Formats: sequence, C-alpha cells, structure tokens
Amino acid sequence: MKLGITIGVQSRVPFMDLVLEAERLGYDQVWSGESYGSDCVSPIAWVLARTTRIRAGTGIMQMPARTPACAASTAMTLQLLSGNRFLCGVGPSGPQVIEGWHGVPFGKPLQRTREYIEIIRKIVAREAPLEYQGEHYQIPYTGPGATGLGKPLKSILHGNPDLKFYTASIMPAGLRTAGEVADGTLPIFMSPEKADEVTAPILAGMQKAGKPPTLANFDVAPYTKIRVGADLAACRDALRPELALYIGGMGARNKNYYNDYAKRLGYEGDAVKIQDLYLDGQQRAAAAAVPDKLIDEIALIGTPERIRDRLQAWKAVAKDGKVSTLVLTGATIEALRLVAEAVL
Repeated sequence: MKLGITIGVQSRVPFMDLVLEAERLGYDQVWSGESYGSDCVSPIAWVLARTTRIRAGTGIMQMPARTPACAASTAMTLQLLSGNRFLCGVGPSGPQVIEGWHGVPFGKPLQRTREYIEIIRKIVAREAPLEYQGEHYQIPYTGPGATGLGKPLKSILHGNPDLKFYTASIMPAGLRTAGEVADGTLPIFMSPEKADEVTAPILAGMQKAGKPPTLANFDVAPYTKIRVGADLAACRDALRPELALYIGGMGARNKNYYNDYAKRLGYEGDAVKIQDLYLDGQQRAAAAAVPDKLIDEIALIGTPERIRDRLQAWKAVAKDGKVSTLVLTGATIEALRLVAEAVL
C-alpha cells in the first residue's frame, strides 16, 4: 500500500514542511483540492517545483470552471516541467459551487466527466487536430455567437499519453464512470470494512467499458483523516465539524452526495439527523450528532498504538487489492512518521 497526503494553503502546518518530510519518508502522492477559494493547480505547481520524486495531483480540478483544452494545457505543462510527476484529478464539483460560484450550468456530471477526459486524452495523444462533438463540448465551436473562424488545432506541446486521470467519486454512478474512463479515484472517506461500496461499482464500470474487471492498475486512494492524541474523545471532536459540514451542509437537502454516501455506509438515521440540524442552523448540534462509530471507521485517531492497530484493517484491504494508496488528510509531521513507520 502506497501513502499520500493532502495539503491546503490554510493548513495548520506550512504545507511544504509536510511535503518535504513526506517525500523523505517515501510517500508517493500529494493532493490539493479546491472549492470556492484557493485553486488546486497553483499549490501543486509549487510542490512539483520544490520536490524531485513525489508525485502531485489536483484533487480535483472543477471541470465546469475550465475548458478541457485549458485543463489539458495545464496537465501537459506540469508533466513536462516535473518529469511526468503530475496526476490529473478532475471532477464536476456540485451545483451549489458551479452555479453559485462559477456562474455556469452544472449540466450532467457523468457525461461531462466522460467527455472531458476523452478530450484531454485526444489532445495529449496528438494523433490529429482536435475535433469533438459531444453534449457538453463542441470543438471547434459553431454554436450561437460563433465567428465561424474556429478550426481544428493540434497541441504545440507534446504531452505524455501516460498521464493518469483520477476522479473524486463516491456515488455508485460516479464510481462506475471512474471505472470506465479513469485510472484512479479519490473517495473523500472510506471504511475498509465496507470497501465494496467503492470497488464494486468501479469494477462494474470497467466491465461496461470492455476492460478487464480488475483493480490491479487502478488506484483506489481514499482520503483518510488522521489525528494523533492521548484523548480519544478530543480526537473525535476535532473531526466532527468537518464531517457535519459535508454530511449536513455540503449540498441541498435533496441533493447531497456525502449525505447519501453516509447512508450507504449504514448511517441512514444519523445522516438524516445531521442534515436536519445543520440546515436548521444548528451546526454544533450537527457536529455532536456525528456518531463515534463512523469516525472510528473512516479515520485514524487516538494514540500511536491505536492508530497502528487500525492500520491493520487498511493493510488487509490493500492486500485484497481493493485499496492502493492511503491518502492522509489533516496530517502533522508526527502523523506522517507514525504511518510511514507502520506501512512503508
């Protein structure tokens, strides 16, 4: 099992300290996300410029915020500058962010994902000037307002066709799409005991696409929260607000992917309660309603001994081929060393 970390420009620890220590320890990946503040490309470019071995990826580039050609140019440029250490994570985000922040239609996320990755692959392959006719993208554009002067173009830059694509899927349909078109996926959280909730749809997508239904060359890389400390209750409490935000407030009452995912993991009643409290403005009560059992399933928390013990479940599911990379979120230097010692 490989290891990775996430970074943020507003993290508790200066992120390059974490990255350089992770690289020294033998970690494989660094991921940076975006929502409606800092972007994900700038930190990853910064990381790639200051490292020599570790791979770094966008987790995720919001597709409606960038044309496929823009994302392809970004990917090829970072690949070239870093010696092919860039990982291209893309995803639809959600309608509240895409329409409320970017001011563009959310569209059909799964179809957009297929088209987006297909277009980038065509650009990187450079087998012919780019032409594409899909539901979301028409290249060259000939619709309303077109000048009629657009023509198919071939990238000036030569990219590496081995560019790896990741999605950030957690819903079954999104995971099936990942199996069809991507090389890996980044579930926002995952229970090793319920790994099939993630892997079964991926395998179904592979089969639908006519691929061998095997995870041998597909990177399942769940984000896994970590908090080291002697006070187990305090460690849990530190994670509750973020989990409550996602399960309760990251989306509308009838369209919240994280809430649906928590229900699939067996926490239907808790998910409803958390959402009701959060959307009623009772964020603290929503955080308090996040069950201990859920936190214990998806996170690494408590004393070093407790975390080492919990890592055995992740090692077992990795041995079964259902997880390739454990991506630590909220890690400190101490946490990086603890997990590296236990896993690498």
